[in-house]
Amino acid sequence: MTVPSINPAHIPPGMTAVHVGVPFLPAALAECAALGSKKAFVLANNSSRKHIEGDDAKLIEVLRSKGLLAAPLCTSVGMGGGEDGLLSAADAAYEAEADVVVTVGGGAAQDAGKLIRLWLSTRGEGGEDGGKKKCTVAGIKAAAARNPMPSLPPQICIPNSFAMAEATHVAGITTNAKVKAGTKHPNMMPTVIIYDPTLSEGLPDWVRFGTALRGVEHAVGAVTHPKATEEVRSRALAGLKIIKENLPKMVANPESPEIQSALYVGGFTAVRALNMGCYPTIGHLIQNQYSARFNVHQGSCSGILCARIMDYHCPQSKELQRDIAEVLGDADAPAPRLVRDLVATLPGVNCEHSQVGVLDELLRQFTDWMFKNHLERYNELSPREFTCVEDIYGMMTKPLAEL
Repeated sequence: MTVPSINPAHIPPGMTAVHVGVPFLPAALAECAALGSKKAFVLANNSSRKHIEGDDAKLIEVLRSKGLLAAPLCTSVGMGGGEDGLLSAADAAYEAEADVVVTVGGGAAQDAGKLIRLWLSTRGEGGEDGGKKKCTVAGIKAAAARNPMPSLPPQICIPNSFAMAEATHVAGITTNAKVKAGTKHPNMMPTVIIYDPTLSEGLPDWVRFGTALRGVEHAVGAVTHPKATEEVRSRALAGLKIIKENLPKMVANPESPEIQSALYVGGFTAVRALNMGCYPTIGHLIQNQYSARFNVHQGSCSGILCARIMDYHCPQSKELQRDIAEVLGDADAPAPRLVRDLVATLPGVNCEHSQVGVLDELLRQFTDWMFKNHLERYNELSPREFTCVEDIYGMMTKPLAEL
């Protein structure tokens, strides 16, 4: 099969290259050389460790043999970018005086890399030793608020799935209070992306198909966002078309390098459309909060909530959803139903709250919190207004059979 290519016009400012379907080791070494890196800090999730460490031909050993490894491989950042693991990684990179951050893995690793770069850029501020003994969430937020913002050390992203955090200048962290926090700045855009489908070998279904579903989430969110332009919608639908064509193929042949590379291109196209002034969407915001509150992978957050959120605002976004439905294969069917049906085909992706242990009492508490703390923001992002807590609760609990 022919793998679609990344449109150069979709590569954002600050990013120099996106390599898809290439061996990551020579590409990463070439990029380190091009950047003039002398001290590479490598952060990876545990599922990627086997691909980059363990023998002389793998990334960690090659960097060490060349004298380019700033510190031992860091794997402290878990799903969702938990606070303690992130701060530990930032301290390690800072102490090692890293001049490039190499991130291998999913969205949590890629986001952590952006925040580590922020922390690295504070060296020399606030005292002779930089005044930064230990990284804190408050310290990262302060670093992100600087004006003017200095240039940040480069980041080479080597994703192992389709979450697409590496394609944005936004980064999230789950605090110890189980609240999703984050920051954004154009300077946080990673420098290079290298997607090698061999890194996806053996991924559990909930990661492989859950992150692929996020591409659908990005596309439908961009198309229906109140601030979306025609260019945004066109790009998002183009990405959705590639995803729709290849997601069923990956269900049938999950390890195919060509299919995975095509899905990566579709996901990249969709998320770059979303980030043309339309981030976050109402779905992103609510699902980030749900993920942080209940420790649910964002793929299942989309499986549970994407179609329900679309259904809620369909009265005000019906014409736009018709475009989504056409790309999904049936212009006459409700788009939420088509998304629901697509989710049902994806191995390992949950679609009901009960499947992730979120029962009604917890949902009641959560929706009360949502209404009290975030109503104004929801109404800025949703095509349809929320007027009471029952609007939110009803959306969250709408039976999928009724879509």
